[in-house]
Amino acid sequence: MAKIGERAKLPYLREVGAGSFLDGGELGEILLPKGERMNDERELVDVFIYRDSEDLPIATQKAPKVTPGNFGVLRVLASNNTGAFLDWGLSKDLLLPYSEQRNPPKVGQAVVVYVYLDPKSERLVASQRISRHFSTDTPDYPEGAEVDMIIFGRTDMGYKAIVDGKYSGLLFKNQVFEELFYADEIKGYVTQVRNDRKVDLSLYAPGNAKVEDLETRLERELNSRGGFWAIDDKSSPETINLELGVSKKVFKKATGALFKKRKIAFEDGGIRWIG
Repeated sequence: MAKIGERAKLPYLREVGAGSFLDGGELGEILLPKGERMNDERELVDVFIYRDSEDLPIATQKAPKVTPGNFGVLRVLASNNTGAFLDWGLSKDLLLPYSEQRNPPKVGQAVVVYVYLDPKSERLVASQRISRHFSTDTPDYPEGAEVDMIIFGRTDMGYKAIVDGKYSGLLFKNQVFEELFYADEIKGYVTQVRNDRKVDLSLYAPGNAKVEDLETRLERELNSRGGFWAIDDKSSPETINLELGVSKKVFKKATGALFKKRKIAFEDGGIRWIG
């Protein structure tokens, strides 16, 4: 059955100058324009169905960059008092209505959105009101699970992230030792799933991998600080965890490994990069 915002295999009806007509069932005959046709299929044609500029059902064999029911990052092509128009890979741009914007985006800007079928207008639209579209299921992640993240905001505690296109996550700022930006799509690791179904995140893998990650982070941090950082293995566990988000044991393993490689020296109550 043909539905707006879904893929379907529709029966081929006939050829016309503008393209091919397909049998859309309750939606009637649906045009697959010549420019939207990618092969010479007959009988059943696999298409995505949306609405054209006149709000009529139209088909394409292309796939939108973000399908309905999913989060993604799209770029703004134009805007007016109705909303912003996003490039989602189809002939007709996707509308981000003014009422669904958090802050009016600028042309050329990448925006994090959720794509859905508006039940009132039966149009496919985008929304920047991310939090209302998260799954209500409890995430089932073990500690250390690798996940995909999209950064969509920032708080005093850290970065707000969409986790695996479903869940709300928080990447704590003491776990971040590189510059992150809105709409960044990155990999991360689960540190815990909280009772409120939100996921705590880290950029760094647990266990032995954490030590190797920390070596790289320390090198980067020392270089950004001019080669010296007033923190060492005599610092308190609380200070180390606050600054780096790791245990003192992991910190000592990482600094010990760097010392053996003759990349750092301990001096003046801190560590100095000499590598």
